Amino acid sequence: MEKFASHVFNDAVMREKLPKQAYKALKKTIEYGLPLNADLAEVVAGAMRDWAVQKGATHFTHWFQPMTGITAEKHESFISPTTDGRVIMEFSGKELIKGEPDASSFPSGGLRSTFEARGYTAWDCTSPAFLKEDASGVTLCIPTAFCSYTGEALDKKTPLLRSMEALSKQALRVLKLFGNSTATKVVSTVGPEQEYFLIDKKYFDQRPDLIFAGRTLFGALPPKGQELEDHYFGSIKERVGAFMKELNTELWKIGVYAKTQHNEVAPAQFEIAPIFTSANIASDHNQLVMDTLKKVANRHGLVCLLHEKPFAGINGSGKHVNWSMSTNDGENLLEPGHTPHQNMQFLTFLSAVIKAVDDYAELLRLSTACAGNDHRLGANEAPPAIISIFLGDQLTDILEQLCNGGATNCKVGGKLELGVSTLPPLPADATDRNRTSPFAFTGNKFEFRMVPSSISIAGPVFVLNTIVAESLSYIADRLEGAQDFTAELQKVLKEIVQKHKRIIFNGNGYSEEWVKEAEKRGLLNLRSTVDALPYFITEKSIALFEKHGVLTSKEINSRYEIVLENYSKQINIEALTMLDMAKRKILPAVNSYVTSLASSISIIKNAVATADTGVQEEMVLEISGLLKELKSRIDRLEKVTLEAKELHDDSLAQAAYYRNEVLTAMNDLREVCDKLEVLVAEELWPFPTYQQMLFKL
Repeated sequence: MEKFASHVFNDAVMREKLPKQAYKALKKTIEYGLPLNADLAEVVAGAMRDWAVQKGATHFTHWFQPMTGITAEKHESFISPTTDGRVIMEFSGKELIKGEPDASSFPSGGLRSTFEARGYTAWDCTSPAFLKEDASGVTLCIPTAFCSYTGEALDKKTPLLRSMEALSKQALRVLKLFGNSTATKVVSTVGPEQEYFLIDKKYFDQRPDLIFAGRTLFGALPPKGQELEDHYFGSIKERVGAFMKELNTELWKIGVYAKTQHNEVAPAQFEIAPIFTSANIASDHNQLVMDTLKKVANRHGLVCLLHEKPFAGINGSGKHVNWSMSTNDGENLLEPGHTPHQNMQFLTFLSAVIKAVDDYAELLRLSTACAGNDHRLGANEAPPAIISIFLGDQLTDILEQLCNGGATNCKVGGKLELGVSTLPPLPADATDRNRTSPFAFTGNKFEFRMVPSSISIAGPVFVLNTIVAESLSYIADRLEGAQDFTAELQKVLKEIVQKHKRIIFNGNGYSEEWVKEAEKRGLLNLRSTVDALPYFITEKSIALFEKHGVLTSKEINSRYEIVLENYSKQINIEALTMLDMAKRKILPAVNSYVTSLASSISIIKNAVATADTGVQEEMVLEISGLLKELKSRIDRLEKVTLEAKELHDDSLAQAAYYRNEVLTAMNDLREVCDKLEVLVAEELWPFPTYQQMLFKL
């Protein structure tokens, strides 16, 4: 308790350090979005500086989240020279509110030319400042938004903040119709579960594919994988436990609500999950979680892998984003209560989400699109690429009743009798869970299971906020002018359910039957990033984001270009890494081994003319054949990688070529290398194996 948030300039610290009037004014800015004047900023900056310096800070930074997908920071010291040759520690309100990092080297998707360098960071007072403590010392980190000289968003945070305001505005319209006069704000709340792998650093350092691509581009499966399910929730090894202990301490210091930790399904895979908080803070916290995972792992001689599919053939890693809506007076708008069939406010907000997901399924899918996630979706507890909603038996039944004239009852859970007298009966939930659903209702929230492990949650959450805001806007428009509110509400909900129930699916998302059924229902199956991204720049999508002030047309097109470019760059890096590993390491190792086998045949026959060398000869023939195929596939990958670069003038065509030709050539090269791995003597194979990396922690 003493450590938690000890490095955070939170509400308790502000109340203590700020003058009473300044504290009240800042709270109004945070809670109601009122303008922050320069005098107040000066007072806050002084208090923040004194607190940080007292904690050992020597520098401050505007901590922001550019379109690179990671965080960025430029450190400035507090020192300022005096006339007598000494220094004092200064930090002004202007420095707090605004920073000016060079924007030219950050992705802009064509919004800015390289020579147009100016960019600005603006203090986000809704996310508390915090202290980062590492080998460089103690630094005051101020969460900020990042924009161009001409005002366009160049980051992940800005559209998220805009979407939160859009959702709040539309949700309050609906709440007012239900008689809620106390709520002044509705906040999207988020709890992202973070999956990750840990491997020994000595193995990581010997794998160029992990260093450059974040995933293994070669690797034969070990004799044992995850088929016994013995790693899941298993006893945590001491080395990993020591890592988790330090991880929790570091996260608690900076106010991250780290709650749950456990072994995940795959060997060497783990998960950490936080307590819910507002979407903006949750997004910031998740970036800090990913950064801290890597730093703490390094201190323990480990490396944390956040790629969606670092190892083929076993579970990949996701980031299950649990999402809901809450009022500032404490009401969860997705809480069904004991009688959800009678809770019309809950059913209204539930219906709004259903409509949003069906109307804009393509946007949800593309919000999770990246090269890594394309390898993960569709198996091993990752949802399929088809967007659907799991509601469970109880809510599905209630919605069917709404379609047929009105909900009059609901299914209840009852008790689970375990058959042992000393064990108490357990209350049974009214519905099961579905681990194959990309968007599942789990009691009082939705779990968006499609989100990849390596990206910022800001993208998926701002999309979700915006599409639900649009649905709520539609409902409010219908109800605000109604003469009979109850009758119109029943009509609106019935229409929504009838039109959008096609998106509801409670079955097995992995089955081929579902793929066929989804196609009959008219649901999209966007299997890859290249399939999904063009939906971002349609008239429908642009109209949505511009209507709610979340993104302009220019900002949308820039993000489209950035993601496509990143997709192509990622696969290009992987292809070049594969070629380097295959040509400089694998091919020489295989050649050396087959040469030694051939030499052994001659040595044996010279020693004993009648000796049977049939086994060695078979091995030489098999490996020589694979060696020839290896060289052929290396040549093929080199060819298509060069051809892909020539398509740089058309980003979509280039990305499609990388997906269709380069990835295919990479998979072909991997196939032959993985066959060779199990034939070549272990001591000659140039890279650590899956067996070593996954089972030697």
